[in-house]
Amino acid sequence: MKAQRVIVSGKVQGVYFRASAKQKALMLNVNGSVRNEPDGTVTLEIEGEDVAVNHMVNWCKNGPALARVSNIHVENQAAKNLINFQIKK
Repeated sequence: MKAQRVIVSGKVQGVYFRASAKQKALMLNVNGSVRNEPDGTVTLEIEGEDVAVNHMVNWCKNGPALARVSNIHVENQAAKNLINFQIKK
């Protein structure tokens, strides 16, 4: 089990980043959440099998078609045994 927090910078709000992240997480069987931050970034908390989490982090480097990702910051964190994947307001 791997757990990471990913902070994505760039043009990542208003481009379906959260909805696309949820779709990708469901495809990869990754649990966690995604939310927009007041500073314009998007934060994901993800956990699951190592390979699936790695795929999700790699997806974040580009995001959905309309996004323009300029940077991602990845932090390891303790697993919280999250259930499903949700979009947080």
